[in-house]
Amino acid sequence: MHPIHKPILTPHIRKRGIYLLPNLFTTAALFAGFYAIVMAMSGRYEHSAVAIFVAMVMDGLDGRVARLTHTQSAFGAEYDSLSDMVSFGVAPALVVYVWALKDMGKLGWLAAFVYCAGAALRLARFNTQLEVQDKRWFQGLPSPAAAALMAGLVWVMYDLQIRGEDIKWFAWALTLFAGITMVSNIRFYSFKDVNLRKSIPFVFLLLMVVAIILVSSYPPGVLFGLFVVYALSGYGMAVWDFRRGKPAPKTAEPE
Repeated sequence: MHPIHKPILTPHIRKRGIYLLPNLFTTAALFAGFYAIVMAMSGRYEHSAVAIFVAMVMDGLDGRVARLTHTQSAFGAEYDSLSDMVSFGVAPALVVYVWALKDMGKLGWLAAFVYCAGAALRLARFNTQLEVQDKRWFQGLPSPAAAALMAGLVWVMYDLQIRGEDIKWFAWALTLFAGITMVSNIRFYSFKDVNLRKSIPFVFLLLMVVAIILVSSYPPGVLFGLFVVYALSGYGMAVWDFRRGKPAPKTAEPE
C-alpha cells in the first residue's frame, strides 16, 4: 500500500496593507509643510504661514478619521510622526530663518536649530511614552502649537507690512521660547476631555460662534493671539500651582 501523503498546511499569511483615507490626510499635511518651505525660499512668506496652518488642520483630521473609520495602524502612526517633523519642525524653523534670522549669522541659525531639535525631541518623547494616565494635559508645548506661533508671527507681520529683519530679535526670542517650551515639563491643557458628541451648554456654543467670527474677521492677528495665549497658559498654570503648593498632575502625550 502506498503511504498516504498528507497535504502540507501552510499558515495563512495576512496581507499587510496601508489604509488610504487617513494617510491621504497625513500626506496632505506633509505636502503643506513642504510647500511652506518652497514658498519661503521664493520669498512668499504669507503663503508659507498659511500652509503651516493648513498642515495643522490636516494633522488634526488624520487621527480622527482613522479612529472613526477604524483604520489605525502602526504605519500610520510612524508616517504621522515623520510628517509632523517636516510640517511642525523643519518648515517653521526654515521659514522663520529665511524671513528674519538669516542676517543674524550664527545666532540666527542656532535659534532655528534649537526650535527644530526641540520639535524632534518632543516627537521622540511622544513615541516612547505610550502609556497615558491623564489625557487632559500635554507635557511641553505641542509641536503644532509651536509651529502656529512661528507661522502666526510671520503672517501677522507680513499683513502689517513689517519686515522680518525689523523685528529679528523678537523673532529670535520667540523661536527659542517655542523650541525650549516644547521639551519642557510644563503642562498644557489638551482639550481631550471635551466630548462634542454629548450635550453642551448653550454658552459654549455661543463662544464657538464668537470664536469663528473673530477668526474670520482677521485670521492672522486672531490666530497668532490665540496661540500666544495658549503658549503662555502653561507657564501661568505652573506659577499658580507653585503658589498654591500643589504638585503638577501627571501629564499625557497627544494621541
